[in-house]
Amino acid sequence: MASIVPAGTLAYGMQLQVQAKSKTFVEEWEADAGAAELAAIVRKADETGFFYVAVCDHLAVTKPLDAHMGTTWYDTVATLGWIAGMTERVRIMSHVFVLSYRHPLHTAKSFMTLDELSGGRAILGVGAGHLEGEFDLLGLDFAERGRVTDAAIDVVREALANEYPDIDTPYWGHLSDGGMAPRPRQSPLPIWVGGSSKPALRRAAERGDGWLPQGTPRDDMPDQIAFLLERPRTADVYAATDGVRVLSLSEGELRKMIQSDPALTAHLLHLNGIIGATDVMDAQTLPAVEMPNRDGFDWVYPAAE
Repeated sequence: MASIVPAGTLAYGMQLQVQAKSKTFVEEWEADAGAAELAAIVRKADETGFFYVAVCDHLAVTKPLDAHMGTTWYDTVATLGWIAGMTERVRIMSHVFVLSYRHPLHTAKSFMTLDELSGGRAILGVGAGHLEGEFDLLGLDFAERGRVTDAAIDVVREALANEYPDIDTPYWGHLSDGGMAPRPRQSPLPIWVGGSSKPALRRAAERGDGWLPQGTPRDDMPDQIAFLLERPRTADVYAATDGVRVLSLSEGELRKMIQSDPALTAHLLHLNGIIGATDVMDAQTLPAVEMPNRDGFDWVYPAAE
């Protein structure tokens, strides 16, 4: 996926004050602050060149963690929509939207609408969630949240790419025959994955257009970035020199995939089709391919490793 940050540009953004008041990061002045103060911050960020402003996501903070986290967590989509109406340039991002809490078509609908209303400025930052009591309150399986998040990203991508999404899913059955509009202005609408655990890094590398580190020590950052750049994407598409977009798999890799899990193989091939793959080609016969600005750098893939 191409970077949305212009090449050679230092971009900066922030998770907004006021909209979340956890003792982990809240400052004294925020205690009585509300919409007026938040609007002032947002307008100043828009005026001074911030690349994005971001809003968090918790539906209900459960006891006993409410004593530290507080209960003030503004609704993500409502707040981002409000911000879109008072800004012109700054991108608006969820940091991060817990996909497990909602049906993925609901998420897709919210963010495609937000993208249209904001003039193409939405970034969907996603995460698996961490507050077990919140999952219990909602009747959701905390232990399953990672796998649900992976599946939800796939559904959201399908819905953002196609007005009538058509996809088999492990949790929501076969989704089809439902049209979704307004369509997003951006194609694709960027999905940035949050978290610094190994599963989160894997998710970011395989399914994300960007990474939102959370709590990563500065000394660990180079290794985590290297992991992201080295791990192959679930949908690694090569723009071949003849204009055909090709998913490169060796014959042996494809055979193993089909033998081990035919349904999963079909699902992955379908996802690659969503983002433009038209053929499956043996990696040994794929010509050298140049892909400018992938992950913010210029890459040349060799014909064979």
